[in-house]
Parts: sequence; structure tokens; C-alpha cells
Amino acid sequence: MTDLPVIVIGAGPQGLAAAAHLLERGFKPIVLERGAGAGAAVSEWGHVRLFSAWDELVDSASRRLLQAAGHAIPTSGYPKGEAWVRDYLVPLADTLGDRIRFGLEVTSVTRLGRDKVVDGGRDEQPFAVRVVDHDGREQRLLAQAVLDASGTWSQPGPAGADGTPALGERAAAVHIGYRIPADVRALAGAHVAVVGAGHSAVHAVLRLAELAERHPGTRVTWLLRRPSVEGALGGGEADALPQRASLGVRARRAIERGSVELVTGFRVDEIRTSGDGVVLVAEDGREHGPIARLFALTGFRPDLSILSEVRIAIDPALDSVAGLAAEIDPNVHSCGTVAATGAAELAQPERGLYVIGAKSYGRAPTFLALTGYEQVRSVVAELAGDHEAAARNELVLPETGVCGGSGDFGGSSCCAAPVPIELERATV
Repeated sequence: MTDLPVIVIGAGPQGLAAAAHLLERGFKPIVLERGAGAGAAVSEWGHVRLFSAWDELVDSASRRLLQAAGHAIPTSGYPKGEAWVRDYLVPLADTLGDRIRFGLEVTSVTRLGRDKVVDGGRDEQPFAVRVVDHDGREQRLLAQAVLDASGTWSQPGPAGADGTPALGERAAAVHIGYRIPADVRALAGAHVAVVGAGHSAVHAVLRLAELAERHPGTRVTWLLRRPSVEGALGGGEADALPQRASLGVRARRAIERGSVELVTGFRVDEIRTSGDGVVLVAEDGREHGPIARLFALTGFRPDLSILSEVRIAIDPALDSVAGLAAEIDPNVHSCGTVAATGAAELAQPERGLYVIGAKSYGRAPTFLALTGYEQVRSVVAELAGDHEAAARNELVLPETGVCGGSGDFGGSSCCAAPVPIELERATV
């Protein structure tokens, strides 16, 4: 099967980095992306500034590839998602050229001629990756190995406190957003609410608080499932990471000024449509509303359906790769204490299949761009038979740690608590 390509699913930061490492190692990578361009998911939160500096956002092999092509990469500052796409991900995809195939959605990954029950000859069969284009046409591609870097962006968590949509949540969908809003001007004078405790939620709260201060009569409510806001505000002025500290300090001040109404211990059980808005009902019977617009920012989770016919080991609590769970559990770790993980931890029962990037962390909010790049380097080294390089740890984090990324790429706030990924300087 060595003449077959290695297929990478997703043309985001980790998927493109995988292609660059594969190319360096002499493989023929094919990257399948359902969006129209590189970093399609990042583009959807392009208005959000990352808490990672530029040198924490660029993969090593990708840097070498871009430098060889004469492309300059920014070296200072904290970019917004749109700049990360424009100045890094798109040029990287352009350099990789026709190895990236856009507009193709992967619907399944299997072993050719084998469902997951069959043992006989399994490892000798290539992977069969089925895709569908925007016109509904299907095709099947064969591969010697598959790296699933499709992320978690397509599956945001619900407002309901028990992990499923609250009663009435689907019926009220027109009044609910699951992303950090880019333009809130239409909400001036309305009652708006945010559910969530991660830094995606903090970003949204601050954006709405600014609207309320410009337009008196606008009411902003921040609903937390937890009993206190402290964990969501970071270390404040004592925080060693100034960008993170600024966000937490600003949120605290907005609450103190009365620009934001804080409601703690509110676990959404039901959402009732009421006129042009909704009323939220908590598990303890409290009601809040009517609310014109609700932003449910409670993290993201992986879509594992495309892997249903291959043999994978997934942690039952985190939906992460099982081999990573002990290292990334948000009940134990923050971004700064998560260790590097590589091919050994990412190995699956299905030889040659790896789930990498944010998807490998499942629901855990501790994922960083840097840890994802280290995963990619190690996995590609293992595929190339360079076991020494695969086992080596080349990840270097700042002493204070780095947290997640965009205001919400990957979906969870790393240093805050179990749900979103960001408030320190990193990225997804």
C-alpha cells in the first residue's frame, strides 16, 4: 500500500500541518476539506482575537515549506482568526496546491471490503474513504493511512444543562446562537443572554456589554451553571498572561458597572418560546426572560459517526482518544499542565488510523495549537518508521502555560473550567 496516499481529513491548522510533515517525509498527502477554503472553521470566528502569539500558531514543517516558497509569516502580535487564515493558512494551502481538495465532505472511513467485525486480512486492506461533493456526487478514495483532523466546530454543545438540548430548545432555534456574535448592533435595546462559563462566553458577554453601554435599555444577562463566576474570570490582575488577564478584568468590571447581570447556579432545563423571544427555565424552577436572543456557548464535541466502521478506542467520559484521557482531563489539568501527546497515545486499534487535533481531545477544553502540531509531527514520524523521532517530545510551552485559542475554536475554555478553550494565549 506504500504507493497509496495518506489522506488527511480537514484543512484546518492541524490538517495542513499534517500535509506539510507528510510531504517532508516523502508521502503523498491528500487533504479533504468540505469547506470552500483553508481554515473554513477558523474563518467563522475570524472576528475573534487569539490569545496565542504568532510564534505559537505556526507549525515547524509548515514554516519551512512557506519559507522555501518565499512567503513571509508574521512574527509578533496576537492575530484575529481572519489574520491567521489570511496570513498563514491560505498561503500554506496555496503552497500545498492540488494536494488540497475543497468541497468534499467525508461521509465514512472503512477498510476496503471489511466492516469492523471482520478480522481476516484486515491490516492488509487499504482504507476506503467515501466523500460526497456539493452536488451530491459520491466517490471513494483509497489510502495507506488516514489522519482525521476534522475538529469539533460543527457540533456545538446545547444550552441544556444535562448535555442534551433543553426541552423546547430545538423549537426555539431561531432565537439561539451557538457562536460568538460578530455584529450585535441589531440587538440594541433588547434583552440578550449568554449561557456558558468559558472564554467564548466571556468574549460574547464583553461584546454585548459594550453594546449595552452604548445603547441604554439593552439588557445583558450572563447565566452560569456553576455557583460562582470566579473560575470564569481567570487570574485577574495577578495573571501571568496579560492578554488573558485583560479579558477577565474587563468582564469583572462590566459586572461591577451593572452592564451585565450575573445569574449563577442556573442550569437550563427548558426553553419556552414567548412572543418574539424565549423564557429560560432552570432545573430548580427559576425563570428568566423574555429574552430576544440567547447565546449558548457551552463547548463543542466531536462527530465520530464517520468512524463507525473502523475500530477506535474512545474515552467514555471525554469522547477523546482513549490514550489521551488521563493527560487531558479538565477535572485534573489546565492548559498549562497538559503534557505533549504523540503517536503512542494516539494509536488506535485500527492500525494506520489516527484522530488528531482538537477532535482527539473530544470534549476536553485543554487543547492548544502547539500540542496539536506536536501530535502531527510525532504521528507522521511514526508512519515513516522513525520511531525514535515519534517518541521524542519536542513541545516547549511557556512556563506559565498556554491556553486554547480563539475565543472559541475547538470549543472550550481551557484554563477556566470544563467547557471552552481559551483564555490564555493560545488557540485551538
